[in-house]
Amino acid sequence: MKKLLFITNILMAVILSRFAISKLAGWEISVQAFIEMAKPLGIDPTFFRIATGILITIVVIGYFLTAMFSLLNKVIRNNATVPFTKWATYTNILGFLTMMGALIAEFSLRVQPKSLLVYIAIGIVLVSIANILIIKKAIKTES
Repeated sequence: MKKLLFITNILMAVILSRFAISKLAGWEISVQAFIEMAKPLGIDPTFFRIATGILITIVVIGYFLTAMFSLLNKVIRNNATVPFTKWATYTNILGFLTMMGALIAEFSLRVQPKSLLVYIAIGIVLVSIANILIIKKAIKTES
């Protein structure tokens, strides 16, 4: 279980880190996308882009720490283990909700949704759901 959670969380962290960097660094493709998406909302595209970048960075850090905690829990077998299951559950819920928001934005705020972004968001939603189910199953097995 923990090996699968390590792999999926590190993979999601790596994939999303590219998007966090593009938003926070102000890459031209990201700037143009947020100008397009901010128009229907009537908000400042720079604020929208940076806020989204910060949110995705938080998700990336959560996924990365979940992966690291899964390694620590495997190595440390004493009473001093990291509260892994709650952290992993909350992180995957945050990732799920963030990507659901990305899908909503992609379909409601863009003139033409970008297929690759939609596929990545759907993939992260599905993997986050799978991870939550795996964690819940592990909690039931332990009790």
